[in-house]
Amino acid sequence: MERRLFGRVIAALGVGSALLTGAVVTSSLAASSQPRFKPEKLEATRAAIFQFQRKDQRLQDVGWRLVRGNADFCADVIQSVGLQLQDTAGYGEPDLIEAALSLDAPFTVQTAASGSPAGETGAFDSIRPIAGLNGVDPNQWPVDPKKTWQRLTRAHDWIDKTLADAGAITVAFADGSQSTLEPVPVCATRFEVLSRSKRAVSEGARVVIGERFPAFQWEEDGVFAGVVAHELAHNLLDHRNWLDRNKRKRRNVRLTEREADRLMPWLLANAGYDPMDASRFMTRWGKKHDGGLFRARTHDGWDERVEFIEAEMPIIARLIEQEGQADWSVHFRREIDPDQGLEIAQRDGS
Repeated sequence: MERRLFGRVIAALGVGSALLTGAVVTSSLAASSQPRFKPEKLEATRAAIFQFQRKDQRLQDVGWRLVRGNADFCADVIQSVGLQLQDTAGYGEPDLIEAALSLDAPFTVQTAASGSPAGETGAFDSIRPIAGLNGVDPNQWPVDPKKTWQRLTRAHDWIDKTLADAGAITVAFADGSQSTLEPVPVCATRFEVLSRSKRAVSEGARVVIGERFPAFQWEEDGVFAGVVAHELAHNLLDHRNWLDRNKRKRRNVRLTEREADRLMPWLLANAGYDPMDASRFMTRWGKKHDGGLFRARTHDGWDERVEFIEAEMPIIARLIEQEGQADWSVHFRREIDPDQGLEIAQRDGS
């Protein structure tokens, strides 16, 4: 599903901000004597792409801190370099995107998370064209016209497999230069911004934040990180599989939401954020979006949620003082039995 919705409306697309930061991209398209697109359309497309990319960069930066800072406690850990690619084939009008960004090939750098191996090199400017991943050129891979998003997913899966098997990856750029990256362990979750959406959701292996989600307007990174930490908590606690086994009854959903709320400050603390940012996020969000009498009964009221979150603070503070970290894999109290229903699911062959 990676970015498959992004190409439907060009004004909502996102790639990167390299052209804003001085990265140089060359293309024969720019020299065309008979341009296919009007200058104003190219300019509007570039503006939309850069706006989207800034949100994506912010999400990747926050997501990286969370999965890196909590890697010691996650059951599912992978090797990562913090690199996110982009493939223009996933958009509704690839030619327009390539013309707007002066590209000759589909694959470019989308983001390099701050503090990650890719981000630390300074080589992975957004929109920098990619020519190879350990000797394999993803630009040459075929595209399924009905599932154009799959090629980008394949590229990210290829990076993960290469890092797991070889312990490093060499990325070749279109200008002939290369950069070799060595990974570090992180919790296994990818982060994505979804166009035209106001939702924030977890999908087991991904955290997806809609580009119109209100938290993107919040200036404080720690409070924004609370949103990401809540969705990440669902993945780390394997809530999707548990609900698949036990059904999405109101009570079951509420228990998983309560767990995600309570784990938020643990994840924030281990990532170097103030754990109280979890409470600040819930207060800011709840006062405006809780819905009062009409709120979803799958969630506690926002003020109750704040109380549950803040009840974790003394435990976290004590653990950090005694151990230097908040090991939620050992000390976090579960609301659900994570193994409940597994035997029934296995018997049913699911």
